[in-house]
Amino acid sequence: MKRINEILNQIKIELEELDLEQKIEILNYITIKLNEISPQKEPVNAVIWVKADKVKANEYNPNEVAPPEMKLLYTSIKLDGYTQPIVVYHLGNGEYEVVDGFHRNRIGKEYKDINQRLNGYLPVVVIDKALDERMGSTVRHNRARGSHRIRSMSDIVLDLTRSGWTDDEICQKIGMELDEVIRLKQITGLKDAFQNHVFSKSWEEFEDRLKSNEGIK
Repeated sequence: MKRINEILNQIKIELEELDLEQKIEILNYITIKLNEISPQKEPVNAVIWVKADKVKANEYNPNEVAPPEMKLLYTSIKLDGYTQPIVVYHLGNGEYEVVDGFHRNRIGKEYKDINQRLNGYLPVVVIDKALDERMGSTVRHNRARGSHRIRSMSDIVLDLTRSGWTDDEICQKIGMELDEVIRLKQITGLKDAFQNHVFSKSWEEFEDRLKSNEGIK
């Protein structure tokens, strides 16, 4: 431990000579490198700081926060700090797309006191997934909190279907029941939603379930 403390003191001395942006760049680098040798390789183990203007919203987030909850989120971050990072995907051009934490992202940008306190940066964890998998991740986060819009969810189900996801995959990866998936597909329009071969199996299972429920009444 003595050797580790000596290394940390040396890093502290080196950082004192740098400006804010350089300090954050080096600390991010150290965080990433430490995560590479850590036995706990979860995304949360590598929280880094990126400039707020480099964090962009996605176009598929079905989560909404009412004004009172938004104000409460601001108060929470103001008094407790950021206890949860924003989950993002690196777009490869120096910018990041929000996967989860859109409203934490907004607080850090729209409230001057928070933005100034964070020196114009936001805490993020980066995940590397394809678009359809990121959509699934966003939905899982939102549904776990119990907040999502039916219309947007139907659009997401349609997009995932177009990406080649089967009904079973949608059920398993975003926590839906089969009849819920089919109902959302119906909202989007049958032609696009039921374009693959899974249709007949899903519809038969759906009808069987409806008949079973009717028999119970």
